[in-house]
Amino acid sequence: MEHVRQHPDRRLVLQSAMAAVVAMMGPVGYAGTSRPPLGFTAVPASLRDAVVVPPEYEYQVLYRWGDPTGIGSSLPAFRPDASNTAEDQALQAGMHHDGMHFFPLGSDGRRALLVLNHEYTDEHQLHADGAAPLTAAKVRKSQHAVGVSVIEIERLPSGWRQVLPSGYARRIHARTPMHIAGPAAGSALLQTAADPSGREVLGTLANCAMGVTPWGTYLTCEENFHGYFGADKSRGGTSDAAARRYGTTPGGQWVDWYRFDESFDVLKHPNESHRFGWVVEIDPMDPTSTPIKRTALGRKCTESATCTLTRDGRVAVYMGDDARFEFIYKFVSRDRVRPGGYAANRDLLDHGTLYAARFDASGQGAWLELTNGDNGHADQAEVLVHARLGASARGATPMDRPEWVAIHPRTAEVFVSLTNNSQRGAPGRPAVDAANPRANNLGGHIMRWTEAGADAAATTFTWSHFVLAGDPAVPGTDTRYPSPQADAFGAPDGLHFDSAGLLWIQTDMSGQAIGKGTYANLGNNALLCADLATGSIKRFLTGPNGSEITGCVVTPDRSTLFVNIQHPGETSDSGGARANSAWPDGSEPGSARPRSAIVAVRRRNGGAVGT
Repeated sequence: MEHVRQHPDRRLVLQSAMAAVVAMMGPVGYAGTSRPPLGFTAVPASLRDAVVVPPEYEYQVLYRWGDPTGIGSSLPAFRPDASNTAEDQALQAGMHHDGMHFFPLGSDGRRALLVLNHEYTDEHQLHADGAAPLTAAKVRKSQHAVGVSVIEIERLPSGWRQVLPSGYARRIHARTPMHIAGPAAGSALLQTAADPSGREVLGTLANCAMGVTPWGTYLTCEENFHGYFGADKSRGGTSDAAARRYGTTPGGQWVDWYRFDESFDVLKHPNESHRFGWVVEIDPMDPTSTPIKRTALGRKCTESATCTLTRDGRVAVYMGDDARFEFIYKFVSRDRVRPGGYAANRDLLDHGTLYAARFDASGQGAWLELTNGDNGHADQAEVLVHARLGASARGATPMDRPEWVAIHPRTAEVFVSLTNNSQRGAPGRPAVDAANPRANNLGGHIMRWTEAGADAAATTFTWSHFVLAGDPAVPGTDTRYPSPQADAFGAPDGLHFDSAGLLWIQTDMSGQAIGKGTYANLGNNALLCADLATGSIKRFLTGPNGSEITGCVVTPDRSTLFVNIQHPGETSDSGGARANSAWPDGSEPGSARPRSAIVAVRRRNGGAVGT
C-alpha cells in the first residue's frame, strides 16, 4: 500500500508549507478575496427529529454506531435490540462519533479514509437490558465502544459508500495496546503494577476533538478521561491535590468500570489515570501500527490538537482543555518537519516546548512556558503530567471551556471556541475578565488571535472576540455577532476552516436547555457557516432531537461536507433510558434505537459546498 499512501502525505506537507508561506507574508485582509458570498438557503431553527439541510443540498447517512468497520471478513451486523456482544463491538462503529478527518487515497479524491473519534457511551442504549445490572461483559463492550475508527470510503455517481471489507479498516479502543513517548515516558508517575516501565498502556478513551500533522498522521485527543476512573467512596477519599484538580477521585466516575477492571480503581492504581488525558498519534495508513501517546503535549482534558508550521518549518500544536476555568495551550516542536512522511517525523512530537496562554485586558497576550524551574515541580515529567497545575502557577488565563481550534488557511489567524461556563462570576469562582466578559456565560463565545509576525512560534499575540453567542431576542442577554444578518447560535464547539476560508461552526447546547432561557429560539444543535469577509453567518444544517453536531470536515475539492450527528436522543449528559429520538432508523421516538452516524452532504448540482 506504500504507493497509495504517498499521495495524502505529499498533499498535507504541501498544504502546510503553503500555510507557512502565508504566515511569512503576514496577515492579509479578508475583503481582498474574490469569493462570492454564502450561496445557500439558510435553514430555520428547528425542533424536528431529523437532519435538515438547505433545499439545494442532499445528504446520506454513512457509518452508524454498530455498523461493521470492515476489518477482514468479520462484518457483524448491528442488532436493533443492542444484543451485539463485546467481541462484535470491537469490529463495529463505536458510540458517539466526534472529531473526524478525511484522508484522500490517490490524487483524484474518489477513495479516502475517514478517521473519527468515539467520545463516550450511553450505557442505557448500548446494552439490550440497559445499564443495570453492570457486568464484566457490559464493561468490556463499553470499552470497545469508545476510541477511534478508521474506515475506507469510495465516491460513486450516486454518492459515497463504505468499502467493505478494507485493508485499512481498524478499530482502536480502550483495550488497544499503545506506547507512551516523550519526556514523561518511564516516569514514576506513569508506572503501574501492570506496566512497571511506565511506557506501555492499554487503550484510549474519551476521544473528542482531533488534529492532523503535516506528515499525514491523525491526532486523537483524550478529553473527559476522568469519568472512567473512580472507586467506592466508602473506602475513603484522597488528599492528592492533583487528583482533585483532574477529577480522578473516588465516586467521581460516570461509568463504574473499576468494579470489573481494577486498573480504573483510583485507590488501587492511582497512577493509571496519569496515563490518560494525552494526545495520541495514529498512522491511519498502517493498520498494524501502534498508537503513541505524546506526553510532550501535556496531560489535561485535551480538546483539539490543531497543527500548523512555524516560520522556520517546525510544527505548532494548539490545544484547549475543555473544563470550566482551564486553559489554552500551544506546543512548539524543537525540530523542523522533515520530508519523508511519518517515518521521517516519528519522534518530532516528543521534543519541544509547552506553553499556556495569558490574555491581557489590553488585547495583547503571551504564551507562558511550562517548565519545572518555574512552578516547583520535581522534573519536566511532573510538569507535563500535571499541566493544569503548572499553567495555574504561571498565571495563564482561566477560560470558559476552551474547545476546538481552527486556523485560517490564508491569514494564519487562530480561532478558538469557548462553549460556555455557567459558573463564571458565581460566588467563590473567578470573576469576568476581558477574555471571558460574561457572568453565567451560557451562550459561549469564539475568540481569535494573530501571533506576533504571523509566526506560530511567537510568544506574544493580539486577540479579540469574534462572537459572543446566544439568542439576542432573550432580554438581558449580551450577544455580539459580526453582522446584523448573522443567524444566532449557542454553545459553539467544533470549528473547521475549509480550503476557501469559510468557517464551519458546530454547536453543543445541552439537550435539557434547548428551547429554554438563553437557547429559547435557537432550536436543536446546528452547523453554521461563517464568511469572515462579510461577517455573514448562516445556519446550514440542524440535527435531530438530543444530538450534538460535531466533527465537520470538508473535502479538499469542497464537493462534500462530512459531519457527525452525535448522541441523538440524549436527554441529559449522562444519557438516559428514555431517548427523545429514533434517528436515523425510526420515524418517531421509541420506534428505533437512536444511533450516532456520519452524514455526507453535497450540492444537488455537484458544486462546492458553502458557495
